[in-house]
Amino acid sequence: MSTLVQMSQPFAPTPSQLAVAYSVCRGITRSRAKNFYYGFLVLPKKKRRALCAVYAFMRRCDDIADDPSLPVRDRRQKLDVWLDAFHAAQAGHPTDDPILLALTDAQRRFGIPAGLLDALAFGTAMDVEEDSEQPTNSGLQVQYRSFEDLERYCYNVASVVGLVCIRIFGYNKPDAEPLAERCGLAFQLTNIIRDVKEDAALGRVYLPGKDLAEFSISATEIASTVDPAHIRPLLALQAQRAFENYRAAEDLIPLIDEDSQPALWVLVTIYRGLLEKIVRLNYDVFTRRVSLSVWEKLKILSRGFLQRIL
Repeated sequence: MSTLVQMSQPFAPTPSQLAVAYSVCRGITRSRAKNFYYGFLVLPKKKRRALCAVYAFMRRCDDIADDPSLPVRDRRQKLDVWLDAFHAAQAGHPTDDPILLALTDAQRRFGIPAGLLDALAFGTAMDVEEDSEQPTNSGLQVQYRSFEDLERYCYNVASVVGLVCIRIFGYNKPDAEPLAERCGLAFQLTNIIRDVKEDAALGRVYLPGKDLAEFSISATEIASTVDPAHIRPLLALQAQRAFENYRAAEDLIPLIDEDSQPALWVLVTIYRGLLEKIVRLNYDVFTRRVSLSVWEKLKILSRGFLQRIL
């Protein structure tokens, strides 16, 4: 009987519980999202809070998938437990997890399809699957054989993020969806180029196996970076693909709600600016971690605020 009552009367957090939950998500986003947070600041409060909840959910998934202290099998099990808790919260069962409280509220407010949120988690789970290409003698694993395979991964970890974001931004034409997918792909390719050294240290090479073969580059060479100049053309190919997809933003921005257009402009400008900086440094992502300075980001943010005012 109690189960029937619970299902007929779904758990509803109080306004104070939601305020605390969203505050926790904002704290996670502010401390961990070095680029995304700047774009979120330009949004109206309700949209900003919702995106912080989405980011906190993604961050939890990523942290589980990348936890070096756990074997792969335990990571997958922990992700399954986390997703089960999320699905229970979606179904109206009580939860005291602030991320789940905020995310389920944001999902209801903005009509985010449940399948998109599941896809976000599935994308991080792809990093703990064991069906990538065989590891090399050094233990490195080329994650995806072809660029098409890499695109499928990028869809789940980045293009889906774009689809979730435009639900929160608001948009009036279905043409916005494929454009958001392309922007997500551009963001993720930028991350892959920037993080190639760090990913190799974790035993992962996201650059497509076919591209490695085309440029006669081994996965071991990516990790050792004996000759960064040899790797440069391979990274330039990925950058070219990213720049082509960044062009989608020019068509996407006019399709979303006016109060969200400056935020998307800030996000795209920061990420594209990061890639442009990598290019200016001749793809030297091996001796340094390339990033925009706080001052560079603040200049972009100020222009975003100006767009919102005008």
